[in-house]
Amino acid sequence: MQLKSSTAITAAYAVILLQLINWTTARRGFGPGEQDWNYVEVRKGAHLFYWLQYTTANVSSFYERPLAIWFKGGVASTGVGCFEYVGPIDIEGQPRASNWVQHMNVLFIDTPVGTGFSYVESFVEFGQNDTQNALDLVTLMAHFLRSHPEFQSVPLHIFSESYGGKMAPEFALELYRAQQRGEVQCQLKSVVVGNPYTSPVDIILSYAPFLLQHGIIDHVGYSKISRAAANLTHWVNVGNMYAIFDASEKIVDTIKELGGNIYLYNIQRRTKVDDVFGYDLNRTVADFMVNNVTKALNLTHKPTWVGMSEVFALGPLYFKPGVDFVTRLLDETPIRVVVYSGTLDMIVSTPGTINWIDRMQWGSKKSYVDATRRPFLVDGFIEGYEKQGGNFSMFWVLRAGHLVHQDNPAAMAYILREITNYG
Repeated sequence: MQLKSSTAITAAYAVILLQLINWTTARRGFGPGEQDWNYVEVRKGAHLFYWLQYTTANVSSFYERPLAIWFKGGVASTGVGCFEYVGPIDIEGQPRASNWVQHMNVLFIDTPVGTGFSYVESFVEFGQNDTQNALDLVTLMAHFLRSHPEFQSVPLHIFSESYGGKMAPEFALELYRAQQRGEVQCQLKSVVVGNPYTSPVDIILSYAPFLLQHGIIDHVGYSKISRAAANLTHWVNVGNMYAIFDASEKIVDTIKELGGNIYLYNIQRRTKVDDVFGYDLNRTVADFMVNNVTKALNLTHKPTWVGMSEVFALGPLYFKPGVDFVTRLLDETPIRVVVYSGTLDMIVSTPGTINWIDRMQWGSKKSYVDATRRPFLVDGFIEGYEKQGGNFSMFWVLRAGHLVHQDNPAAMAYILREITNYG
């Protein structure tokens, strides 16, 4: 009897201890659940912002669940990522059934500096290239893991998409190197990129065949877009910044003219010829972040939240491929690399993604090439296809464009569980 009482007391103390650990850094911010947020000066005058949302899963400790880093790569993670994509509520305050926080801890990072709540004290502190941005993220994570040491032993997964398809692999490689040097303590397990802008030239050259195969243009349009794509590719190879931007505008205008103002991020979206499209951002989101979230997080004394960063002003570097970092992750680290692609996206089309993957060379490529490509099912319905060999996986997602988590949340939930197993 005494033993049972002792065991019960020990168990009670253990529960209390876990609760105290959970409450050490957790705060109430904006929306449900416990949170924490802060700035990290990653370079003199350059400040990155993170917003941690602890899981709302029914667990005795937050640290029973993995930590997912989420950033877009140029578009504010705290606004778009949290309130439009994967956070627990939207800007109307309505719960999101497909939110990620119900399964795991999510760390939203506004990156690069100059995005969202992140800021620089002068123009010269903006990141000049993707490598600088990756090193800034490593510095932030080193600080975050020191101030939240419980996460040092928790499985860590990096999720990004679009231009993040270039940024995330380089960040993952630099984080792994820092870990090997003993500068960062973490359990990095995977890097996952959605509709990734990893090889811009492959994406550009896929536009004409993609649109032809989907019936949006005919062979006359195919010839026009092919010429525009070849012209843009030429200027990318030459590195003429002004010609690149002119050629980029030309190819988009040509596609919209021939396609009747089609929505480039999901060609099946119903549109009108006079619709005006933005990219993930609108005035409502900006107003919401400034008037609500900024106040709730007590950031009114900081620079105003900004929706999109200077990453899109990097000139020729914007079109520089990042395939080499994917290859090095596969050859030099044990980290799993995952690509998923919504098949209705034109702006970063699935055929363009498949082309650079097919050409990519890494040590265990044969295991991927020889692997069987299979459909994956959710509630009996085919939501896409998957293929895995060694540490590399590819998911083709049906009924989805550039934003898989919005267009096909069931498929995204399948991928999320497949990669992390929520543990």
